[in-house]
Amino acid sequence: EPVIHDYGNIEHRDAVLAYDGQELMRNAAGALVQRWDGKTYKTHPVTGESVPDETALVPQWRYLNPRAAEWPAADFIVGNPPFIGNKRMREALGDGYVEALRGTAAAVPDTADFVMYWWDHAASLVRNGAVRRFGLITRNSLTMIFNRKVVEAHCGATPPLHIAFAIPDHPWVDSAEGAAVRIAMTVATRDDTAGRMLRPIAETESDFGEVAVTFRERYGTVHADLGVGANVGAAQRLAANQGLSFMGMIPLGAGFWIDDEVARALGRETVPGLSAHIRRYLNGRDLMASPRGVLALDFFGLSETDLRARFPAAYQWVLDRVKPVRDKDNRASRRVRWWTFAEAVPKFRTAVQGLQRYIGTSETAKHRVFVFIESDVLPDQKVRVVTVADSLALGFLSSDCHVSWSLATGGRLGVGNDPVYNNTRCFEPFPFPHDDTGLTSALTTRLRTLAEHLDAHRKTQQAAHPELTLTGMYNVLEKLRRAEPLNAKDKLIHSQGLVSVLKSLHDEIDAAVLAAYGWSDLQSALTDPTRPEPRAAAVETLLERLVALNARRAAEEAAGTVRWLRPEFQGKTAGSQAALAGMPEAEVEAEETTAPAAPAAPFVTAPWPVGLPEQIKAVAEVLTLSGRALTVADLEARFTARGRWRDRLPTIIDTLEALGRARRVGPNADRWQAG
Repeated sequence: EPVIHDYGNIEHRDAVLAYDGQELMRNAAGALVQRWDGKTYKTHPVTGESVPDETALVPQWRYLNPRAAEWPAADFIVGNPPFIGNKRMREALGDGYVEALRGTAAAVPDTADFVMYWWDHAASLVRNGAVRRFGLITRNSLTMIFNRKVVEAHCGATPPLHIAFAIPDHPWVDSAEGAAVRIAMTVATRDDTAGRMLRPIAETESDFGEVAVTFRERYGTVHADLGVGANVGAAQRLAANQGLSFMGMIPLGAGFWIDDEVARALGRETVPGLSAHIRRYLNGRDLMASPRGVLALDFFGLSETDLRARFPAAYQWVLDRVKPVRDKDNRASRRVRWWTFAEAVPKFRTAVQGLQRYIGTSETAKHRVFVFIESDVLPDQKVRVVTVADSLALGFLSSDCHVSWSLATGGRLGVGNDPVYNNTRCFEPFPFPHDDTGLTSALTTRLRTLAEHLDAHRKTQQAAHPELTLTGMYNVLEKLRRAEPLNAKDKLIHSQGLVSVLKSLHDEIDAAVLAAYGWSDLQSALTDPTRPEPRAAAVETLLERLVALNARRAAEEAAGTVRWLRPEFQGKTAGSQAALAGMPEAEVEAEETTAPAAPAAPFVTAPWPVGLPEQIKAVAEVLTLSGRALTVADLEARFTARGRWRDRLPTIIDTLEALGRARRVGPNADRWQAG
């Protein structure tokens, strides 16, 4: 004692961003740049609801000569960096700080959480030999794809980073602060030695809030998803699955949601054409728990002028209830098109045309359950959808094969540590069985019949018992599988949901899907959860086989053979195989989509900004607001300046593309639009 001596290598300062000073941010006209403080509200004079107070403004700061912070020399780095989710960084740190930080760390995607700037910096120091090892505590969202990309980049670099120790998921309980979250722990080195991974298999809370954790220990290569064994994170997205899976809508404004009474008052039965814009709406809780019967005002495809002229009452409704909120949004596209959903997902709307139903699952849920949803229902962002109406696909997705795959690839979130379904990792790389694996016409017919029965059974029992939820039914199903005794509540759910029938349907689907893959040898171990070790070994074997089949499918596609899931749709919209092979990885949290833009208005030129972060921001905003794809010459025409500033445009555009904020379009890929 003391444990830490004054070696002079601990400094009190910003650990990720260095800069020479700050100055108030001003726009091209010289006006002070301010924004809503994010916490001050006022009462709306019409609705009586709390809305952002537009007079409560805070100035934004420009950071001069921003650059990555240099850390003191050390042999080891140990820390618990601050956690701020990517969506809250601007609110917590300010626009200027976030832009400066992102401009200095091109390797960290904009979708990554704040903590990943520490992870990235520490990993770089270890890889270049400046530091021997680092050990960091982060949230367990480290395993989610938007953070995992940083880990993948370092593990796949030259020289590579090696994860020596990992706990991908662990409870963190702070009695003093009342915090109860899930964390991950990682230790990384340049040494290519076997890694050690601990995965909790049991957690017991004590009288004082501490949690005793029992681990399953494994040795081997620790992958970027902090798993050992089958490298599911390396599975490639398959062209056969592209263009079918989507995140649902992000309205961003409570005024979009209405009930039947409001719908009638706005003129659903009396105003011609309005009913087409009043849609049934479904979120994850509606799907798994108790449906709320919510309706949504969906004005996708309408200009503000059309909306006001055709549906004035509805226009006034959203003007009073949505616009005050959207006026304070950081994204220009959301402020400009305030009367439409922030994310209207036009690709989903195209894919669902002509279908009577599609498949949906709650993004984050205790149980991975897939159901058919009628095509006139709009899904919320917390619902992940697959635009396939064939019950064969529902059977595959509902099987233990796909559920085990999704649990391994999707990560977990929240205090409840519930599994997360991610389209780009859970669905798009998943190799479906075909005739080359053992899917016969008889099995196809049987699986379709079983899946239709499964969907109808659940809906019939819920219609007969409105209080019955899918979560409740599957809680009891899991108890039946583990041969646990049912309490009085469980017995009621078992009776109302006919859960033993539900179990038999799933058991038969699981057996049929294993047969379709030619893997019936795994059936006995997989279907006996009362023997966890044999089941865990069988799941590992299953995942290894799926990874191998994914590689085989990817090789087939590279040679020109694509086993489309919806050939009649994908063949028309997905484009050539070469184009699919070059598609960038989609981001998890939001696909930046907007309604069709109105014809481009005459633009006003602006002075070329001085600093690189400001230049990147200015080009991104021009692409967002342009309403059409732009060439490099078009972008040059938006700015005025002397000197060789145009030479930087291609590099800035490439940077925006790498960050997922711009993409090439056009037959010659010579035009750009917001990504």
